[in-house]
Amino acid sequence: MGDRTRERLSQADRRLRSRTALLESATRGLSRYGYGNLVLEQVAKEAGYTRGALYHQFKDKQELVLAVVEWVRESWDREVGQAVARESDPVAALLALARGHAVFCRGDIARVAIALRLEFSGQDHPVGRQVEEGYASITRRCLGLVKAGRRAGAIPPGPPARTVALAFVGALEGAVIALAGQARYDEALAARTAAGVLGLDPLDFTGR
Repeated sequence: MGDRTRERLSQADRRLRSRTALLESATRGLSRYGYGNLVLEQVAKEAGYTRGALYHQFKDKQELVLAVVEWVRESWDREVGQAVARESDPVAALLALARGHAVFCRGDIARVAIALRLEFSGQDHPVGRQVEEGYASITRRCLGLVKAGRRAGAIPPGPPARTVALAFVGALEGAVIALAGQARYDEALAARTAAGVLGLDPLDFTGR
């Protein structure tokens, strides 16, 4: 490997490190202060970079926050979505999603989506639209699993599958928000919440 190749790799590594540090800092800031009160100079300072370094990566606050939202979504897919995909049984997959989401929501990275969704509720804004698309993607995934569970006879008939999927996501989100700081119980109660929405007996699901 020549010197120029090593230099290019080194530059790419440095850029990735700085981008990740800025995303992490912006995530913490958004979870605490929201979009409107996020100060880019403070984001850069807490990441250990100058404001100029931040603008070298992101042209403005909106672009930075859109990158954060995408980063959160990728993290969810990696930490929760992959565990769901490993389950062949639809009910097991939905309960894995509930448990995994409860664990994921213990950190700042998940609270960003919740905070931004509330902040941009009822507004037509690029950040709000991207956050809603993330929730819509999870809902579509749940919808497919609910339909599969009903076809297999594992989930009882009831309201339309889409209505159940919307209730599943909404109830799960409400549960993990209410259980913030309750790591001892959040997984089990998230699983029970999910089971109840699906029409199953919540007492059969302890989260173990």
